[in-house]
Amino acid sequence: MVNIITIYKLLLHGLLKLVGMTQRTIEIKPGTILNIWVPKKTTKKHAVVLLHPFGFDGILTWQFQVLALAKTYEVYVPDFLFFGGSVTDRPDRTASFQAECMAKGLRKLGVEKCTLVGVSYGGMVGFKMAEMYPDLVESMVVTCSVMGLTESVTNAALERIGYESWVDFLLPKTADALKVQLDIACYKLPTLPAFVYKHILEALSDHRKERIELLQALVISDKEFSIPHFSQKIHLLWGENDKIFDMQVARNLKEQVGQNATMESIEKAGHLVNLERPFVYNRQLKTILASLVHANGQHN
Repeated sequence: MVNIITIYKLLLHGLLKLVGMTQRTIEIKPGTILNIWVPKKTTKKHAVVLLHPFGFDGILTWQFQVLALAKTYEVYVPDFLFFGGSVTDRPDRTASFQAECMAKGLRKLGVEKCTLVGVSYGGMVGFKMAEMYPDLVESMVVTCSVMGLTESVTNAALERIGYESWVDFLLPKTADALKVQLDIACYKLPTLPAFVYKHILEALSDHRKERIELLQALVISDKEFSIPHFSQKIHLLWGENDKIFDMQVARNLKEQVGQNATMESIEKAGHLVNLERPFVYNRQLKTILASLVHANGQHN
């Protein structure tokens, strides 16, 4: 049987081209390739960069948001290294290296300033980008994420969801294990035929060794973690029923960011809120982006 995710992606890619998006491959440095969806034509519209979680590639994660935002903003959707079409022969697996590659790719595309929207792992890389490249990152929208995946944050999250490690949770080996993972990540997982989980698993099976290394590099000791000062406005947009990073994690993050942070949540939504309740998420995201872009315009 032909993999339905492969077929769906072909149809999705065609739809994205109809709304003015195209796929680009950029060499960041020899041996490091970034795959990214970009506007066919560059304009003077504000750039919005959508950063995906640990799982689907960029365009599968953000498909509903791209379709909603493409007319108003210049939308960029990269794949992180070892997801989708992005790869490297470098041994560095840190979030900082992902951030560096994303920033260099955007620079090569002529993006001078942008707003980042990151969910989960994408939020963590986004925080690194905001810290390392404050001249590039004007503002952020962070969904169901943390500033740093410390050992204490890790232990609390894994205890909530009943797993021994992030590898066990995020890199399932069977269709049944994938179903359990998605059930945890959603407020209410829709009923799907068993073969769909099998096809999703096949579509996510690339680069398992490298993804294990990414997860191992992501967790840091509490002593290593320090809270950077962020000059950017940072808005937290959360799934109220997120089991992985719950509302207490969101409140802690808001306190860490300080006076530049605002927060709101979406009810009946879990960790993958942008996929689970896309219309509500898009409505709130549009309002947030409009306010952030207006604030950035006043300060420039």
